[in-house]
Amino acid sequence: MSQAQFDPVAYVKQLTTRPGVYRMFDEHGEVLYVGKAKNLKKRVSSYFLRASGHARTEAMLDHVADVQVTITHTEDEALVLESTLIKRHRPRYNVYLNDDKSYPYLLITGDNEFPRVVYHRGAQKRKGQYFGPFPSSGSVRQTQDTLTRLFKLRNCRDSYFENRTRPCLQYQIKRCSAPCVGYISKSEYARDVDNAVALLSGRNEQLIERLIADMEAASARLDFETAAELRSRIASVRRLQAQSQSVGGRGDFDIVATSLEAETAAVVVTTVRGGNNLGHRSFFPHVPAEADRESVVAAFLSQYYLDRRPPPEVLVSPMPADVDLLAESLSQRAERNVLIKNRVRGDRRRWLDNTCQTAAQSLSAQLATRAGVEKQLNALRDALSLDAPPVHIACFDISHTQGERTVASCVVFENGTPDKSAYRRFNIKGIEPGDDYAAMRQALERRFERVNAGEARMPNLLLIDGGRGQLRVTLEVLDHLNIHDLAVVAVAKGPSRKPGAEQLLRPGYQSPISLPADSAALHLIQQVRDEAHRFAIAGHRAQRGKARQSSTLEDIEGLGPKRRKNLLQSFGGPRQVARAGVNELKRVEGISGNMASRIYDHFHPAG
Repeated sequence: MSQAQFDPVAYVKQLTTRPGVYRMFDEHGEVLYVGKAKNLKKRVSSYFLRASGHARTEAMLDHVADVQVTITHTEDEALVLESTLIKRHRPRYNVYLNDDKSYPYLLITGDNEFPRVVYHRGAQKRKGQYFGPFPSSGSVRQTQDTLTRLFKLRNCRDSYFENRTRPCLQYQIKRCSAPCVGYISKSEYARDVDNAVALLSGRNEQLIERLIADMEAASARLDFETAAELRSRIASVRRLQAQSQSVGGRGDFDIVATSLEAETAAVVVTTVRGGNNLGHRSFFPHVPAEADRESVVAAFLSQYYLDRRPPPEVLVSPMPADVDLLAESLSQRAERNVLIKNRVRGDRRRWLDNTCQTAAQSLSAQLATRAGVEKQLNALRDALSLDAPPVHIACFDISHTQGERTVASCVVFENGTPDKSAYRRFNIKGIEPGDDYAAMRQALERRFERVNAGEARMPNLLLIDGGRGQLRVTLEVLDHLNIHDLAVVAVAKGPSRKPGAEQLLRPGYQSPISLPADSAALHLIQQVRDEAHRFAIAGHRAQRGKARQSSTLEDIEGLGPKRRKNLLQSFGGPRQVARAGVNELKRVEGISGNMASRIYDHFHPAG
């Protein structure tokens, strides 16, 4: 529908007064804004029947060509649907999260006799006890390392654990009690698991009391070696207790603080579990003009907890609008009462103030970073003689190993920073192994066919990791798809092949462009190119690993159950067999030289 065809007065007259969600579209079908309403007719009419007084809102209304509504049973359902649609469409006039990656957890498995400590991210479907969320992968790894040092819990995979005949290196360095070979009883291991759970749950004093009792019992039965080990554990737990940032009590809560300046917002979430501060994470949501801190917090909370279970308490600064509705919605998602607070005292007030200061510092750093990015974009515009700074950059790269499992990557930088939601990988098939030109052609065709279909955004600048051959293929693909106004640059390694000596190849220019090593424009190109290279290699390695893991011993002709068992017992699992060389394989009972070569070739096909 065009703007001329849309009659807002007539549309408002027929609207329902029930609660729901409304979406405003421009004439190209792009979602401009998503909002919720207790009374759809009253809320939507407020846009069109009187002036808002906000220049940004009036500018948005000038582009509205259609409005669509979805009726919901309750206002709370409208809030959930609004958050879902904002995350899906990311309208430019809404506040929305750019980075909504799920938080990591620590899992102590519950589906085997000897539980293992596992790093976990995603849906919590596996049986066991989950601890978190942690603000970063590093904090999970650090906690996991602490548990293995203190309680010697295993972290090996079940397939590896079930096929061991002797302790691994983790036992030798005193990071595992070797339950795989029976060096510790099931009851003793279970007690170590209980102690680890007590530590993760913040019950440090209870854990120390239990360890002291165990130490005294070991001394009474003259088991001085065990008593000395328990004494070391007690000392380690006390050191951890002194180093941990306790916020008082044993509660679970989050602290959410916002800082806003120059149409840029920083939201910091501090995670507290079991009375211990697990750290914080900073977010920089998209914020339209004229938004205030209260609306930013409200939008952030509804989107942030859409896929996460809220804790019993959320401390916020400032208090969001519609706080009662938000609290009711979060309570339903958590299936328990959730309180949103701002007026707190004592330790909690101190930590809320600290989080506010962290948000202000994060915003200051972000503004400084944006100033640097703006400088890079302007330098890139000048270096390539573009009409405007390239705010939307896409870059392609190819990765394979001797033609095996070729993967192409497309990374996208928006305003000089990675837009990971727009990243794409392409598994290349149907080409001659090692043909980089054909791989690039296939990736570009698949990507820009979606661009022409309106399913992906057209970049301002297209970077290709390669030389004149890749540039030629790129231009052929774009010409075939009738794309003619796109700036294209191939980033080739210079004669020395060293960083800083890259040559930029552009259509119509015989001589390459060489920028100084300290050029801000070159630094941005290198950052985008390196990210495309990293993303392609990661995809290629995942595909190669998947292919090799799927190649099981059962697929090897002539290798029967008895010899398969001997291999697994000797190496500890199928992954270790796949890594073994021919000479190592020949040492296994029943494996001849010919069979060893056959096994090796199965896991290492000629490229």
